[in-house]
Amino acid sequence: MDQLRFISTTTTNGVLEREFSLGDVHGMLWSPASAEPAPLVLLGHGGGRDSKAAPMVGRARMLTEAGFHAVSIDAPGHGDRPRTALDERETVAMQHAMEVGEPVGPIVVPYNLHLAERAVPEWQATLDALEQLPEISGPFGYFGLNMGTAIGVPLTAVDGRITAAVFGIFWYDETLAEHARRIKVPVEFAVQWDDQHIPRESAMALFDAFASTEKSLHANAGAHKEVPRFEVDSMVRFFTRHLR
Repeated sequence: MDQLRFISTTTTNGVLEREFSLGDVHGMLWSPASAEPAPLVLLGHGGGRDSKAAPMVGRARMLTEAGFHAVSIDAPGHGDRPRTALDERETVAMQHAMEVGEPVGPIVVPYNLHLAERAVPEWQATLDALEQLPEISGPFGYFGLNMGTAIGVPLTAVDGRITAAVFGIFWYDETLAEHARRIKVPVEFAVQWDDQHIPRESAMALFDAFASTEKSLHANAGAHKEVPRFEVDSMVRFFTRHLR
């Protein structure tokens, strides 16, 4: 079994930031500087980003201010991780579709689900390792939009350690919906009402697939990348309510 190895440790404005590796996986762990035992929130990044991306850092800092630990790992083919021929081909195809105004869903959805098959075992191995740290007390939550949803839905469906999750900004797909039907933990789901890539009917169909008896749909005006900042505030309140 691969060993968790901390590469660097810094403390900035009361937040302990630890960069780590676990075999071929690279990630970031953020904690309150006191490092007291507390629940952990997993942060799944979007396509083309990585664990150090500004949105990850911002969300992690808000979570640590609320007393949580937060962790993000680089998805396969992202960050400094090597890209396969498929990674390169699908990225070029998606960029071309966007340039010429063709739908990107038929490219993004199957590719992201392929990434999920590779990423879910990596997330589980990361949780196995982090559980051994005395300051990680559980339970776990998950937050991920876009590609973070494509990875987080199957992860939450198979890993009972995750007891609350925030998803959104993704298409309906029957394979993904099958995973969603296995999820019964509390869920928040974000939709951009004017999303130029994801038809609102498709996004809401995915929301409808979750078996959770406690789930809420957050529909906001705006385009695909215009998720309002207050959704992050809502995420912090959601985890405070369900992980404490």
